[in-house]
Amino acid sequence: MPETLRLALWQCAPLPRAQSQADDHAVADNLARLEATLAQVSGTVDLLVTPEMFVSGYNVGAEAARFRADPVLRDMTIPPVDGSIADALSHMCARHRVAVVYGCGEIGDDGSVYNTARIVDAAGVHLGSHHKSHLYGGLDRDMFTAGTEPAPVIEFCGWGVGLLICYEVEFPEMTRSLAARGADLICVPTANMVEYNDVQRVLLPSRALENQVFLAYANYIGTEGDLTYGGLSVILGPAGAPVTANPGVADLVTATLVHADIEHSRSQFCYLDDRNPDVY
Repeated sequence: MPETLRLALWQCAPLPRAQSQADDHAVADNLARLEATLAQVSGTVDLLVTPEMFVSGYNVGAEAARFRADPVLRDMTIPPVDGSIADALSHMCARHRVAVVYGCGEIGDDGSVYNTARIVDAAGVHLGSHHKSHLYGGLDRDMFTAGTEPAPVIEFCGWGVGLLICYEVEFPEMTRSLAARGADLICVPTANMVEYNDVQRVLLPSRALENQVFLAYANYIGTEGDLTYGGLSVILGPAGAPVTANPGVADLVTATLVHADIEHSRSQFCYLDDRNPDVY
């Protein structure tokens, strides 16, 4: 297992809303700026994490969410459809040799639209995806169908990477399930509003500490429609403390994760070993 993993969170502003489908170039524009960021970090970062629904935009309404959605990736062994978002990401990651956890919309055969996080490696292979299962209020429910599958733990460069999306990390069962199934790092593409900044300040350190995992929370900053995002993107270590010098300040929040830190933390805090699932 590689002892270290170089991780970056991209804390970016969302693009302005399109006025109509005829003027809607959001997917192409977001893909272009993602490629520029991959070129920027190439050679210095192993894995980049974007905010929630980055490629499609988050607070865009049901019509735009559907219009911008990619086909559901069902079989990761089959190359993505030519011209799809997945196809574009495969070529980008292979070109710049950087892996990405990115957010986009997916549309199923029955027309359901899902808020999705995907992970693609530095060779351009999509390793897995997750449909957001805990939807946030009317905003999410108006645009998306809730996912029904457990959040995955995906093998990436010898690390177990769990995927959650925004609101889901606020449910302790989600992070605990991932840790119990072998997650070393939990990546959380996010669109968290400024009025909920205590999620980053209070809740996330507890999630990392109680499970002895690295936790990467990539948030937008700035406004999108009537929402204002609070930034404060952060990479937390398995003892619950930030492993970045200036979390949530820079456009790119970076850290080198050391796997031995997990073993050290779990030797001090034995929550996973001492669980008694028979009583809860």
